[in-house]
Amino acid sequence: MEDEEAEAVLRTVGRQIRMWREAAGMTQAELGAAIGYGEEMVSSVERGRRIPKPDFLDKADEVLGAGGKLSAMKADVERARYPKQVRDLAKLEGETVDLGAYASHHIHGLLQTPEYARELYLMRRPPYSEDEIDRHVAARMERKTIFERTPRPHITFVQEEVTLRRPIGGKLVLRRQLEHLLEVGRLRQAVIQVMPTELVDHAGMGGSLQLLKLRDGKTLGHLEVQFLSRLISDPRQVQTLETNYGMIRAQALTPRDSLAFIEKLLGEET
Repeated sequence: MEDEEAEAVLRTVGRQIRMWREAAGMTQAELGAAIGYGEEMVSSVERGRRIPKPDFLDKADEVLGAGGKLSAMKADVERARYPKQVRDLAKLEGETVDLGAYASHHIHGLLQTPEYARELYLMRRPPYSEDEIDRHVAARMERKTIFERTPRPHITFVQEEVTLRRPIGGKLVLRRQLEHLLEVGRLRQAVIQVMPTELVDHAGMGGSLQLLKLRDGKTLGHLEVQFLSRLISDPRQVQTLETNYGMIRAQALTPRDSLAFIEKLLGEET
């Protein structure tokens, strides 16, 4: 686990499952057999080493006669499933009325399909376990609820052209990703622009960035590189990021031309 908060939640859930199991007079192997999981999985969950799926908690609740007390922990466990930095960023995005992002190396997380996101996590070194990959992909997909909120926030993206051409996961994954970009780009509250590779003047050479304007009027910057994620709150630094992002958007293709560019790329992939 990556943070104390998540570890505390999973330890608490694990203790509760063990207490109910022992009260029912069942061994870990017996509980596992009754709910369709292995003894090792039950042991790992009780020790707070593995994150139980909702199905695990529901079945354990029924078999152990917990009266809904174990099932009620699903919401807390689901939050613990996501890495802390993602939980913090998702919370801020939930308070955002205006979000702007420039992505230079890959498709921005809020625009990624599950298949594309999984391929990115598979490339990490040292490698993630399958459980870690599932956890990160689920967390990234959960952040996309920002498109469904009411009132709708205004969201703009600028994608470097190379991110639309690099076949992460192969041509089929890339094709579905490009199709998804067109779907998002046609939403009324979202704008996608493309930064052409052939551009001579480029304000985004400092790398990817994200700007979040919150309901209270405060604007924050977010930078992510390698394994580091940093929020920028200093007004002067935020102002610099805002200036750079404004120039990036001005230099990129218009939204209409950007969608036409993506459609052209899709045609080339056929």
